[in-house]
Amino acid sequence: MKHTVIVIGGGPSGLLAAATAASRGAGVTLLERMDRPGRKLRICGKGRGNIGNSAPLDEFLTHFGRNFRFLRPALAHFFTPDAIDLLGRLGVPVKEERGGRLFPASDNAQDLVDAFVRHARSSGATIRTGCRVGDIRRLADGFEVRFGAQTLRTDRVILSTGGASYPATGSTGDGYDLARSLGHGVTAITPALIPLVTAGDTAARLQGLSLKNVRAELRVDGKKAAEQMGEMLFTHFGLSGPIILTLSKAAVLAVDQGRKTEVLIDLKPALDPAKLDARLQRDLKEHGKMHMENLLKGLMPPKLIPVCLDQTGLAADKAAHQVSAEERKRLRLWLKELRFAVSGYRPLREAIVTAGGVSLTEVNPKTMESRVCPGLFLAGEVLDMDADTGGFNLQAALSTGYLAGLSAATAP
Repeated sequence: MKHTVIVIGGGPSGLLAAATAASRGAGVTLLERMDRPGRKLRICGKGRGNIGNSAPLDEFLTHFGRNFRFLRPALAHFFTPDAIDLLGRLGVPVKEERGGRLFPASDNAQDLVDAFVRHARSSGATIRTGCRVGDIRRLADGFEVRFGAQTLRTDRVILSTGGASYPATGSTGDGYDLARSLGHGVTAITPALIPLVTAGDTAARLQGLSLKNVRAELRVDGKKAAEQMGEMLFTHFGLSGPIILTLSKAAVLAVDQGRKTEVLIDLKPALDPAKLDARLQRDLKEHGKMHMENLLKGLMPPKLIPVCLDQTGLAADKAAHQVSAEERKRLRLWLKELRFAVSGYRPLREAIVTAGGVSLTEVNPKTMESRVCPGLFLAGEVLDMDADTGGFNLQAALSTGYLAGLSAATAP
């Protein structure tokens, strides 16, 4: 029997779901509320399109925290090699960069959007834009989907509306209300992969400075909660960049609970305190007549120097040979523990990914079909599933979209 399928949401999960269902013989209509599909995909990876990550399956799953088991069946059907192969066939070769991150060779996320749209249409799916779905009604023999003044009947529905971040791209959180109307529970929605707001003016003084190969440690109530090694960025309001975004979910939870939350930056992670102290002693001895503001140029980017001098109490014009053991200790501690008190986080609309969503206990991971509303399938960020930065979330969207499309088209 040929099924009819309506896909709600034209992001990566919805586009691949539509293409997959149509290629299996289903009559597919994709409804996208914006004027064109894939608007959030177009800005991912700072417009370069971080489409996935080359990490092996078991390592890949560790980036999803407590919900990693749910994703395994979807990845078994469509994983990184499948995505690379599909994009290659669609004329978008993929390259790998640091940390296993995958990008289109063109460094242009629009190429990904165009490829997935072509794939959906060439597979037989109809894409309709400017269609905001306001209601889904369960019928005895299917569903009735209403958008504006129009209504469509269908056998199956795939809900792939995304989360509640970047609403200008169409991810407004509508999918949560639609899921609730069909009997689903939705866990609390919070930002994930979100820049952090810090107290004081230190971050603002360092605005625009990007650091590589540093370690960021998240401390909650004085205890280490998590740490990440890699790249970060200072902004006018606080901290951002890959390692900060990865720590942000735990930081958001701690801030919301009113707990003391700090980020400590280790500027010299390759040196333990003893080796760093030895390095400082050597530099101070070899360059004894050099002023500290000049000596520090060999230890840190120039923009950090005024902050370092202020926070350690060292005079800019102090000769290196005049630095006391106590001052050297303060400098060593500052280099290993540049501290920022986290006072908040940016608004949900700025989050790269939304944490929370449709409860995974109510979705069959082997098919993506709802356990509470047969015939309804769910995929992508609308689910209570989020991961670290680095392409993991986008691959999960593709994998769950593929499985939802396959199941919606072929299930009895």
